Amino acid sequence: MVQLLEIGSRSTPRLLLAHGAGAPMDSPFMNAISERIAAAGIGVARFEFEYMEKRREDGKRRGPDRPDKLIARFEEALQTLGPPEEVVIGGKSMGGRIASMIADDAGVAGVVCLGYPFHPPGKPGRLRIAHLEKLRTPTLIVQGTRDPFGTEEEVPLYPVSPVVELVWMSDGNHSFEPRKKSGRTLDENLNAAAQAVIDFIRRCG
Repeated sequence: MVQLLEIGSRSTPRLLLAHGAGAPMDSPFMNAISERIAAAGIGVARFEFEYMEKRREDGKRRGPDRPDKLIARFEEALQTLGPPEEVVIGGKSMGGRIASMIADDAGVAGVVCLGYPFHPPGKPGRLRIAHLEKLRTPTLIVQGTRDPFGTEEEVPLYPVSPVVELVWMSDGNHSFEPRKKSGRTLDENLNAAAQAVIDFIRRCG
């Protein structure tokens, strides 16, 4: 059974978030984003994929499960939250990618991707956007302008669906952290990212 970590209101639409490939559902990034969104009166639920759950149990690092297993786990978590049309799904990096892969079939209200992995770092030719070209579910992608998985120079050139909205975090990396010389702070980017998600969820509702 999927264990959910829930904070915030039970009003709808609620947000269901999955973690990225390397960090759990209660990583500093996931905590910071979830707390900011919940403070706006939006319910946030988080869950872990099975490989991460096992790591929590025995401390052994594992790579992510196969995509089909990740998809099945996300669908299982979604089923615990009630009608899918009252839920926005998403996640950090890989978690957001999996959410975007199941969204149309699941019938959810929307998708939120926090740092989408458009391609592996240093390999811009290996794009992971085939399903994004045909996506029908309203989708928000919040991306750092210098994210090695897809920069502000690269991403606007990709043929993604018109339902995909992009919001850029100034000088942010894959976790929205800017360089000191930019004059921008991580707090500012996290606040901006959370506000973009809050506004998007309210539109979905």
